[in-house]
Amino acid sequence: MSTPVDDPLSRERSHLAASRSALRAMREDVEALDISDVTANWVNAEVLAHQIDERIKALADLSDTPLFFGRLDYLHAPGAEEAEGAEGERFYIGRRHVHDADGDPMVIDWRAPVSQPFYRASKKDPMDIALRRRFGYTGGDLTAYEDEHLSDPAEAAQTSKLLQQEIERPRVGPMRDIVATIQPEQDEIVRSGLSGTVCVQGGPGTGKTAVGLHRVAYLLYAHRERLARTGTLVIGPNRSFLHYIEQVLPALGELTVRQATVEDLVAHVEIKGTDEATAAVVKGDARMARVLRGALYSHVTMPAEPVVVVRGSRRWRVPAYELQDIVRELLDRDIRYGAAREALPQRIAHAVLVQMERSGEAPDDRVQDAVARNSAVKAAVKAVWPAVDPAKLVLRLLSDADFLAEHAKGILDEDEQKAILWAKPARSVKSAKWSAADAVLIDEATDLIQRTHSLGHVVLDEAQDLSPMQYRAVGRRCTTGSATVLGDLAQGTTPWATRSWQEALAHLGKQDAVIEELTAGFRVPTDVITYASRLLPHIAPGLTPVVSIRENPGHFEVREVSGTADVVTACRESLRHEGSTGLIAADARVPELAEALTAAGIPYLGPGEETTRDTRLTLVPASLAKGLEYDYVVLDEPQAVVDGEPDERTGLRRLYVALTRAVSGLTVTHAAPLPPQLTA
Repeated sequence: MSTPVDDPLSRERSHLAASRSALRAMREDVEALDISDVTANWVNAEVLAHQIDERIKALADLSDTPLFFGRLDYLHAPGAEEAEGAEGERFYIGRRHVHDADGDPMVIDWRAPVSQPFYRASKKDPMDIALRRRFGYTGGDLTAYEDEHLSDPAEAAQTSKLLQQEIERPRVGPMRDIVATIQPEQDEIVRSGLSGTVCVQGGPGTGKTAVGLHRVAYLLYAHRERLARTGTLVIGPNRSFLHYIEQVLPALGELTVRQATVEDLVAHVEIKGTDEATAAVVKGDARMARVLRGALYSHVTMPAEPVVVVRGSRRWRVPAYELQDIVRELLDRDIRYGAAREALPQRIAHAVLVQMERSGEAPDDRVQDAVARNSAVKAAVKAVWPAVDPAKLVLRLLSDADFLAEHAKGILDEDEQKAILWAKPARSVKSAKWSAADAVLIDEATDLIQRTHSLGHVVLDEAQDLSPMQYRAVGRRCTTGSATVLGDLAQGTTPWATRSWQEALAHLGKQDAVIEELTAGFRVPTDVITYASRLLPHIAPGLTPVVSIRENPGHFEVREVSGTADVVTACRESLRHEGSTGLIAADARVPELAEALTAAGIPYLGPGEETTRDTRLTLVPASLAKGLEYDYVVLDEPQAVVDGEPDERTGLRRLYVALTRAVSGLTVTHAAPLPPQLTA
């Protein structure tokens, strides 16, 4: 029997096997917990059982995902509190913490302070690191390693080949985490504190979405108890995008983060209609908040009659002028409409109790509550400060020209009022053909009446496409928390697209946010981003173009074709390569291309559907391409993409998005002339 060779790779594989075994033991320990004797009642038992179930899921060992991806050898032992109780100078960095039977760490969570030098250490600032080792994997098997001796002046700094391979590795399926490839400028954003809001301007391929998701994972690690109480939320532009990113946080062991679209947040009514662009722009304007506020508070009327409360043989009279003072005081306090309405009967009752005390009685809180429930007081409150349904309020504004004119005077001009008035007024809230913008107005009115629940942290991705009113809807979900705002001004493709981050952050209520810019491109090849950047002077003149740091220039070709058959041929060529292929086209051309692919016997998916080894082509309408990535992209008819939008600037921005979805190669096919902005 031969003696196994004691080489570094074998030792690292042994550590991987031992770490996986330790993780299994951790999971088995949790599965074996008996909670039958430790819970006081069935409610506690249910809560604890749920927590245990979540813990078991978090400890899952994903066979095709590396348990650790790096190693740090410190020159000196870090403080015990930094090393999570570990001793010694060597730490394996991975997606989660793994310890052995004695509690000693075998893998350190990438979010722990002791892991930070893996992302930030350099020759100029070694951060007390003697050796940084990166591991290469094939599936879940450790197959290679690469060392950097950061504290050795004789060793020249060089680009990590394994890092480049990981960045450029083809993918099939949804977005994956980037814990092994986080760059220093990204890590700085990821580890920024919970108390502050961060806005990340990042061009295509700069990793802004991944940075936002990893920031959530880091904050949950660093502030778990607080965020467990207050909650976290990731907001994406559409369901396809959320499906694409939904596996990133679970892969990092975080299972409690809710994901939603803005439409999900404001789903007070069923969306049955759409707005013309002009109407949508006005409805999305922040001035609508003032219109709604005026319309709501127009329901409050000053009392003209006294309130007379009869208790036994006594009658207590609160004169009209005193009631008016109470109403004015509530209005001046600027509290929510509903909260003020709830406070009004107590204020009236208090005025009655003052009279009782002056007459020698000694009423207590129970008497005040009884007076507040008195029929005369209830009738006065109903007349002075009536209940208002937010959907009915918006319905009246959009249906009643006189009511709108009264409350939009000096805020919206006549043309703007006409733009948002329904041509055919709806009879009821249920029968109304509400649009997405109407739902946001109802959400604003709802918040004016009753405060919206605030979360601890919100991530808002593709934020450049939100209207001011949508920003307000998101902002009230984190009034007492913080936010991570992600976007690219050059990719704004709505008529109300954000003009500046300062303006957007003001609508969000986070004027003090720090704005960071990512300009290093990790995902888009050099030739592709250079070509797409020809559009920047026309769509976002002030932005810094993305500079690709990819060593592999990628495949890039502009091909003149004669018809859809040639487009299908280009797709076949892309599918010869490993990884996913996206065929992106103007929405109007999708049916024709779908028919051509079916006739050619090429299976394809829609955006958000998960690719498989057998079906790796996705047919993507240009309107849904934002935020998605494919190893290879075939872009059909750029001019048709531009023409599919209401104006040229929006069309060129849509084209910029479509051009920058490729990770390894892009083929542009066209029968019609290319947009002149690309050929100049």
